[in-house]
Amino acid sequence: MKHTFAFTALAAIMALAIPAKAETLVFSSWGGTTQDAQKAAWANPYTEKTGLQVMQDGPTDYGKLKAMVEANQVTWDVVDVEGDYAAQAGKNGLLEKLDFSVIDKSKLDPRFVTDYSVGSFYYSFVIGCNADAVTACPKTWADLFDTAKFPGKRTFYKWSAPGVIEAALLADGVAADKLYPLDLDRAFKKLDTIKSEIIWWSGGAQSQQLLASAEAPFGSLWNGRMTALAKSGVNAETSWEQNITAADSLVVPKGAPNLEAAMKFIALATSAEPQAALAKATGYAPINLESAKLMDAETAKTLPDQQTASQVNADMSYWAKNRDAIGERWYAWQAK
Repeated sequence: MKHTFAFTALAAIMALAIPAKAETLVFSSWGGTTQDAQKAAWANPYTEKTGLQVMQDGPTDYGKLKAMVEANQVTWDVVDVEGDYAAQAGKNGLLEKLDFSVIDKSKLDPRFVTDYSVGSFYYSFVIGCNADAVTACPKTWADLFDTAKFPGKRTFYKWSAPGVIEAALLADGVAADKLYPLDLDRAFKKLDTIKSEIIWWSGGAQSQQLLASAEAPFGSLWNGRMTALAKSGVNAETSWEQNITAADSLVVPKGAPNLEAAMKFIALATSAEPQAALAKATGYAPINLESAKLMDAETAKTLPDQQTASQVNADMSYWAKNRDAIGERWYAWQAK
């Protein structure tokens, strides 16, 4: 299915003049195949519509964003961040309020809209496996934590505890509807059982490389990275059992140099056709409520919003409130 970018709904928005100082807009994301898809689905059409070049930067770094804002030396205009970080950063004064006279939030999934952020895409942590590198692939989180039945290295996301803590508790037998508040002592005790077998991934591209090379033939990955691996020819097997869902968000750092242009970029990126195009390219679900009808059935059925039988929704409100405290323990545990 080919997508054409006739963004009639945004014509009036995009007709507004770009500030004269804006020669480029800088978009920061997570790199790899996801950012390539964001460039194709969002940045290129935006440039065609406005004449403004979109420079790509990344990977997203929260420490760098905070330092930029505090030093009043912001170079990023729009940033793709994790949903819990967006909620926290907005409250901490690190983000600009979004202009909803430009961004049409009435068409967006309300779960992923705040004064300071809108959803970028909706994803799941899934159990991924290089089926050519092992005799059997883990199907459940309990399997992934079972080093006797599934020996060898496994990979998890280094920089963010959300998703990993839930996986550890689910592996230890906690019911999905009893996860919150998270029992951190129990989670870290379970993580201790596989700590020596973990290879941490720091970005989505690295997670793909670890599986493809079989350095870590299985682990917890973003579902879109597994979709991309399969498309690349790797015998990549995905288990959606108790997939753990969350959403990335688009934000504008406080003091961004091209504020008006940033709002227009977000308006386009979250409109129906660009969201549908990104979903097709990445395997992540759209946050625009009108995008589903623009996708073919074959694509739609592979997205996280269709994998609901045993799905677990990460509580981003809980994480926003507890991110720093859990993060301190998370990194201290990794360093031991």
